[in-house]
Amino acid sequence: MKILAFGASTSCNSINRQLAYHAASTLAAAFDGKCSIDLLDLNDFEMPIFSVDREREIGIPPQAKAFMARIERADAIIASFAEHNGTYTAAFKNILDWASRIDIDVYQNKPALFLSASAGDQGAASVLATAVDSAPYMGADLRGSLSVGPWDVTFDAELATFSDGSMRQRLRESLAALVAPATRKA
Repeated sequence: MKILAFGASTSCNSINRQLAYHAASTLAAAFDGKCSIDLLDLNDFEMPIFSVDREREIGIPPQAKAFMARIERADAIIASFAEHNGTYTAAFKNILDWASRIDIDVYQNKPALFLSASAGDQGAASVLATAVDSAPYMGADLRGSLSVGPWDVTFDAELATFSDGSMRQRLRESLAALVAPATRKA
């Protein structure tokens, strides 16, 4: 199984990148080496700000195509969303806008787990709600979501694990839902 994991932030110290990698690593450990992680860095997909006029002028940038190719190669997606002013980071939203011009089903109907983390008690819940609400329109087979906050209290960066046992359990349950066989909806 190949897991694509990313923090939807360009910060070099992104707690959301840490959370996405921690979740993917936890899943890989559970699969005892039968799982690989593709850790995506949004900085590799920097593009001009999307507009229809710009698309007419330059076409679809190669970075958008590369982003979609990484999703295509994945069996499942773990995305952790940083919150800027209650919503997506500008960098992630721009990538999403360009990628959706290739295929509105950006997540390509892959099983997905959406996460968010922040220093505050709400754990970036606003952006997570936005991502969850848009999942059906963006082609995500959303299997679960989890908000983490406050990050410094909940996660022990030195040990690279949750210091809160209930949060560890919630992550394990979310990961189990991510890899569970799909159920048919009536």
